[in-house]
Amino acid sequence: MKIYTKNGDAGKTTLMNGISVSKSDDRIELLGTIDELSSHIGLAKVIADSSLSERLSKIQKELMQIMAGIADPRNPDHRFTKEETLALEEEIDHLEDSFPRAKEFVLYGGCEQSARLDVARAVARRAERRFRKVSQNYGADSKAMQYINRLSDYLYVAARYADYKSSAEPDEEFRQEVVKNVMKSIGK
Repeated sequence: MKIYTKNGDAGKTTLMNGISVSKSDDRIELLGTIDELSSHIGLAKVIADSSLSERLSKIQKELMQIMAGIADPRNPDHRFTKEETLALEEEIDHLEDSFPRAKEFVLYGGCEQSARLDVARAVARRAERRFRKVSQNYGADSKAMQYINRLSDYLYVAARYADYKSSAEPDEEFRQEVVKNVMKSIGK
């Protein structure tokens, strides 16, 4: 079987449930964003230690389940439960307890691992926005939406932990300038 079908040449594609939609459909945009997110997670995974690599692989599998649920929303096998989100929350709490995380603006790119995780986090935030649009227009799995939100939090904390482990010093001068500009813009 060939990789190309030529079915998409006219700008259409088919969801798992057999519905033909435009390639610019909000659901296709969301699926593409989650696919991009999983790719960035894979990029972070290749340089991760074994513990983080295992966690990122698990996340990629969970993202596949979310994608299946978007492409075939009536199939109950693709529904998320609160357990996946609770597991991420536990991991976030565990990481936050492992180091003194700074609570200020961060200049991304303290180390290669954190830079890769931050790119994945930014894509996760975009997926959240696209998920909301799909939810408004077509309905969506609310627990999967929660998971994507928590995933971006997890990726942020994992990136800060990677910075901490690499002993990357935050750019204090830059941070102070950002704080000063923000305070100035709000009139304080």
